[in-house]
Amino acid sequence: MLCFFFFGCFRSRSFGSPALRKECTLAELMESEAEMVKHIRALDSDMQTLVYENYNKFISATDTIRKMKNDFKKMEDEMDCLATNMAAITEFSARISHTLQDQHQQITKLSGVHTLLRKLQFLFELPARLNKCIELEAYGQAVRYYSKARSVLHQYQHMASFHGIQNDCQKIISDLAQKLREKFRDTGSSAKELAECVELLLQLGEPAEELCDEFLAHARSRLEEDLSALEAELGQQPGPLSAASPPLSDILEFTDKGCNGFVGDTCLVIASYQDLFVHRPAAGGLVSSDVAQMAGAKLVEFVDGLMGRYFGLVERRIRAEKGVGDSSLLVRGLDRFHRRLQAVVKLLPGSRTAAAEGTEIVVRAAQERLRQYLQALQSFYADCLTDVRQSLAAPRLLGKDGANLAELLASVSASILNQVKSVLAYVHLFTAKDVTFSSKAYFKGEFCSQGVREGLIVSFIRYMCHTARQFCETVGEKGATPPGLLLLLSRLCLDYEMSTISYILTLTDEQFLGQDHSPVTLVTVLCADAREAAQKLLNHYVKVQGLNVSQMLRKSVETRDWLNTIEPRNVRAVMKRVVEDITSIDVQVGRQRATGGVHGDIQVCHEPIQLLLCLCRCSAPMDTNLLSNIQKLFSERIDIFSPVEFNKVSVLTGIIKISLKTFLECVRLRSFGRYGLQQIQVDCQYLQLYLWRFVSDENLVHFLLDEIVASTAHRCLDPVTMEQSVIEVICERG
Repeated sequence: MLCFFFFGCFRSRSFGSPALRKECTLAELMESEAEMVKHIRALDSDMQTLVYENYNKFISATDTIRKMKNDFKKMEDEMDCLATNMAAITEFSARISHTLQDQHQQITKLSGVHTLLRKLQFLFELPARLNKCIELEAYGQAVRYYSKARSVLHQYQHMASFHGIQNDCQKIISDLAQKLREKFRDTGSSAKELAECVELLLQLGEPAEELCDEFLAHARSRLEEDLSALEAELGQQPGPLSAASPPLSDILEFTDKGCNGFVGDTCLVIASYQDLFVHRPAAGGLVSSDVAQMAGAKLVEFVDGLMGRYFGLVERRIRAEKGVGDSSLLVRGLDRFHRRLQAVVKLLPGSRTAAAEGTEIVVRAAQERLRQYLQALQSFYADCLTDVRQSLAAPRLLGKDGANLAELLASVSASILNQVKSVLAYVHLFTAKDVTFSSKAYFKGEFCSQGVREGLIVSFIRYMCHTARQFCETVGEKGATPPGLLLLLSRLCLDYEMSTISYILTLTDEQFLGQDHSPVTLVTVLCADAREAAQKLLNHYVKVQGLNVSQMLRKSVETRDWLNTIEPRNVRAVMKRVVEDITSIDVQVGRQRATGGVHGDIQVCHEPIQLLLCLCRCSAPMDTNLLSNIQKLFSERIDIFSPVEFNKVSVLTGIIKISLKTFLECVRLRSFGRYGLQQIQVDCQYLQLYLWRFVSDENLVHFLLDEIVASTAHRCLDPVTMEQSVIEVICERG
């Protein structure tokens, strides 16, 4: 029927519509019919499957119901049998109870009497039992016997017999308590024996506060022995270690002795004490919350006092650790010290000394180590500068080869950088992941940012710049800074400004800062400091070298009689020495291409003033006043001590300006004769031939030399100049 229903629905939907029959062709109708037949077959198949499945389930359900009916039938028969048996049992039990009712009351009474007799027998035998237990040193059993009978004896103490038993027991227990106290005070007693003594004394009703004091006093003597052993290793005198102190073991061995001895024994004392007095469950009213609070306060005071003494010894030993090499032993010792303190903190959270002061010791040790490393870096830097001084003073560096200065610079720079890297590697041990205290907030933040970066690296860079600037404060003094050292330091500071500072701080930040965002010194600030130091050193180098050359020129002018000198035939030796020194400085600074100016064997004048001066030189006699005024009119003001740029030409220009300016000022203080003027002409011509190639603008040299000649002519009593051709011949020959 279900198939016919589906078929009717499908038919009504497929062919029931007149529009479909009118619009579709025969082929389409045939296709619809075929599709409909296909659906009908599928529905038939599904219907058969459904019928088969439901049929199997129906058969299975029928079997199950039949089986249940049989089982329930059997169960009803068994329940009826059980009800019959229970009724018979109830009837039989009632008969037995009725028969034994009188005897049950008698048996109960006899049982009570028997129990009382056993208790009385135990009480009468109690003194003997206690003596026997004491004789066998079974003190715990004796205390248990007495605790079991104490309340009964106290309750019936008004009866003569019980009063006698009570007195005998109290005397025996008093002797037992005395023996327990003697054993408790015995320094050879083990921790287990002490715990047993305290436990028994508390059960006997001894004062808890007095027992606490005795326990701590006994523990103090043993812990002070551990501290005395550590003090003996550090020396008997308090304070820093002296030279007479015995040789020390390494910091790790010392820490192990303290941790395994004093700290370990302290943990045992704390645990035993707390089990006896603080955490002991209240039994029979012997231990109350007030007693536990009192005992806890005494323990904290006791531990804090001894820990303070122990921490003092540890700090003395840490201060004695002066080495600035590998910090692995120190870090491992501090890590072990910190780990063992955590055990004390967990056992005794109320101890502020163990929690706070212990961490502070580690912090102070790390800070002290950073201070030592900073001093070591500063000392290493000073040693490097001393080595440079000695190398510059060596004969092999007194020549004209400036390559050695570059080698010294490379060696010093590499040595300092390697030393900084080594120190960072040593300091990084304090923040290693396997070190317990490295997870503390201080070591994650302040130690890395303010300690390592600012306190160590930034401070060292500032120290380098400050020390370098101090070399500029020794002008003209005995033992003044060698010019080569000034030049080397200037280049070193410039290299730091350009790359090294950024590299070192980047390396430091990668290793230490991490996620810390504390305010730190910017790289640009340090670079500006290094740049300032480099500029100051270079300016001072130019000043020193200029003054050295100027000193020769000044002496050459002041020690000569310019009024009575003979006719010049050669260039003075001092001028040759000046040219040699300038050439040596040029080699020392380094060979670089000169900038500015027109250089060649033949001087070409481009400026109007230079052309006018050349014409004036060729004319005789010479109007010196007119020449000087014209020259000053067209020339620009020359700044002798202007800042120097970081290149060879600028350095040489600054030195030559100082030298020629000194020469000019010395000339203005003298009077000259005819041949004195001509000698100055020859000297200036010689300087002009060689000095122009060292400066950025050769007109500067020409101007200063012309000013010297003009000033000499102005102060000459017989201003007759030498022919230019003769001057050139003398200079070429010289």
